[in-house]
Amino acid sequence: MDFIPFTILDFVDILLVALLMFGIYRMTRGTNAPYIFTGIIVIYVVWVVVRALNMTLLQTILGQIVSVGVIALLIIFQPEIRSFLQVVGMRQRGFTFINHIFHNGPAPEIDLEPVVTACSEMSLTKTGALIVLAQKSDLRDIIDNGIKIDAQVSVALLGNIFFKNAPLHDGAAIVADNRVVAAKCILPVTQSNVPKSYGTRHRAAIGITETSDAIAVVVSEETGGISVAYGGKIERNIAPTNLASVISSHIIKKEPEKPKRLWKRRDKQAEESETK
Repeated sequence: MDFIPFTILDFVDILLVALLMFGIYRMTRGTNAPYIFTGIIVIYVVWVVVRALNMTLLQTILGQIVSVGVIALLIIFQPEIRSFLQVVGMRQRGFTFINHIFHNGPAPEIDLEPVVTACSEMSLTKTGALIVLAQKSDLRDIIDNGIKIDAQVSVALLGNIFFKNAPLHDGAAIVADNRVVAAKCILPVTQSNVPKSYGTRHRAAIGITETSDAIAVVVSEETGGISVAYGGKIERNIAPTNLASVISSHIIKKEPEKPKRLWKRRDKQAEESETK
């Protein structure tokens, strides 16, 4: 009996499959997806056994179920697949040419003064708040699920939105181009392993920054502590005096403008002088 040699390529293949399965497990942990996936595997195993025993009726029924299994997986796991593709696209920060192709527009200017002042005041009164500062990523899906406002960002406006028992205080406020574009927005909650002490606002702040380049600022309703999330990570208990600098460190800087080339104009002037 000939034995197939085990090569380094086989080891890499097994390692990649293990990493893929672990990634799927991390994504679907805490949801019903593992149970659904287990049920599909059980059906497939039963179908294999039925085929081996040549049980025609069951083989036909289960065969029809298995034949549409790929489409069923796409429908059932649509949110998880979308989240996975978003994470893959957003977390590859080393591929700068991809970011240049898909995010080639300039990052919008962000006026931090009203945001910082509002968060500092809400921190003193322990008013819970969740503010998302949009940058280059498209947040239209998040904005559409909230209440559209489209008003100039100000301390008074943010204070009124997150005032306790106000109609819009639940959810997040989205700030883009120095305007509050929407409030009461529902954000994707992170599925990663975070401390149990994190509340819904902190989990939502991490979730939105896992799939976008937005910056999320959280004011805790229990402690009044201020936190900033970016890139799927969160920094907690930030002093109000340091809040502006922490947010600024995550703002995408504008690319310096290229100097205008004047050589064509100089050549034209040289030609005109020669003709004279």
